[in-house]
Amino acid sequence: MNLAFKARTKAVALADDLILDIRGDSVSAEDYSNGEMRKVTAWSKSNKIRFNEEKSKVMLVSRRKEHKALKVYLNNKILEQVTTTKYLGIIKDHKFKFK
Repeated sequence: MNLAFKARTKAVALADDLILDIRGDSVSAEDYSNGEMRKVTAWSKSNKIRFNEEKSKVMLVSRRKEHKALKVYLNNKILEQVTTTKYLGIIKDHKFKFK
C-alpha cells in the first residue's frame, strides 16, 4: 500500500491486517482518522480489495479519564469503537497498560 498519509499517521500492514495509528488531539482525532480512512477506501476500490467494516475497529488511546465516542467510517459505515484490541497475540487497551 503506497498512500500519502499525513505525518501524524503511521500504517502497519501484515498479510491481510492493516493498522492505522493516527496521532491527534481529541478534537482532531476523528477528522484526521476519517480523512485517512477515505484514502484507504479509495485505494482499496482502485485495487479491487474490500476491507471488512464489520471486522474493523477503532480505538482511542488516551490517558484521560473521559472516553470520547468517535465516529470513524469505512465503506460509509461507522466502525465499532472498542477499549481493547488484539494484534499478533498482543492485547492492547485504550490506556496502553497491556494487562
